[in-house]
Parts: sequence; structure tokens; C-alpha cells
Amino acid sequence: MTRLQLRQLLQDVHTGVITPEAAHSRLLQYLRQAPFEDLGFARVDHHRGLRQGFPEVVFGPGKTPEQIAAIGERIVGAGHNLLVTKTDALAHAAVVKRLPDATFHELARTITHRVGGSPPGRGTVLVVAAGTADLPIAEEAAVSAEIMGNCVDRLYDVGVAGLHRLLAEHARLLGARVLIVVAGMEGALPSVVGGLVDTPVIAVPTSVGYGASFGGVTALLGMLNSCASGVSVVNIDNGFGAAAIASSINHLE
Repeated sequence: MTRLQLRQLLQDVHTGVITPEAAHSRLLQYLRQAPFEDLGFARVDHHRGLRQGFPEVVFGPGKTPEQIAAIGERIVGAGHNLLVTKTDALAHAAVVKRLPDATFHELARTITHRVGGSPPGRGTVLVVAAGTADLPIAEEAAVSAEIMGNCVDRLYDVGVAGLHRLLAEHARLLGARVLIVVAGMEGALPSVVGGLVDTPVIAVPTSVGYGASFGGVTALLGMLNSCASGVSVVNIDNGFGAAAIASSINHLE
């Protein structure tokens, strides 16, 4: 149960959608659940959603497929949506043995399993990618934002090397409540987008580029030095982190 789900539960009692007794039963069921579950190799944080608005997310690298599957099974078993990032088909094969409905998003390198609907965000999260090589990180952001309960739009291959491609979509930029802008190379796209909109822009540097891009450091520094107001920056290749921030903004009253 997340904070938004708790608020919705109270609202449902207020409007008569459910009875106080039914709400009391749901709350007791949640409170009886331990704050975390010790699996020996991992301590699954079952109260993460209540504290931060979304359940614990599994970071794939460094974990075996079986470890990912075991953690995922316990997250879903506790009634939470599952998101695994930076993962692969081998991990998904292990997960589906325990969770047959789990979906592998190959381009995004994520695994998702939806248990229940998340309260919808107020507007659209627009994910903007500079080039096709940036799509794995852009899709990680998009898939993450979707399972967090957001309406997501995608605008891809609109980098500054062909600025007319971006300007042709100006209306879509203006229609978003928050934008995630993903770029490698010199990382210039977020500054351009930031100069065109009055909504928050979350910049994601990618490790895409030639030698002097230094694995995304050049893009990171370029974005940190943006002259456009309203641009914030996450770490290199951190599509999930950008989605988490965008979702928090999009769910603000």
C-alpha cells in the first residue's frame, strides 16, 4: 500500500464506496505485514511504498536470476507491483517460473508485474530521446513511469543535429506536465527543451558517444551546466531515477 493508495482508501470510505469495516480489514492486513522480510541474501522492504510512494525496485546487476526471482516473488506476494531494472532474458526466465504474468521489456531491460492499479498522475510524462542509441535508457524511464501510474508519451530521435525534428513537435512538449529528456554525446538536448517549456525537465545523460564522451561524463557535465532554468539532472544511464522523480511531480496535487 502506497501513500496514494491509503489516501484513496480513506476517500472511498468518505464517499461510501467501501464500508469502514472493509477499510479496517485492509489496513489490519497491511499492518500485520512486517516492515521487511529477511531472505538471507536480501531484506525485502515491504513498507517502501508507504514511505516513498512506490514499492521497492530491484536493481538487476550483481544479482543471480534466482535471487531476482525470489525477491520479485516476495514483492508481488505482498501485494506490490514489481519493477526490475538493468536486467536480461535469463533473469526473466527465472522470474516467470514463479510469476507467469511477468513481462520482459527487452529494449528497456526491465521486468514488470502489475498487481494492482496505481493512482493515476495528473498529466502526461513525456520521454524525449536524442537518438536511437539512447532508446534503451529512454525506454527504461518510460516503462518505469508507466508502472508507477503515469500516462507516458514518447518522442524519439529528435536530437540537436536535426533541430527541426524537435520543433515540429512543439505542441507535444507544451502538453506534458513533466519531461524526461535523454541524450548522450554532448548532452545538449535538455537545454534546448528547457528553453521551450515552462514545466520541469529531468535530464538523463547516457553513456552513448565517442571516446571524448568519457562514458557519459561529457553529457553529464553539459547537462549540469545547462543555462536553461527548470532543468534537473540524474546520474548517467539512470532512466529509472528520472521516472521516479517525474512520477512524484506528476502525482502532486
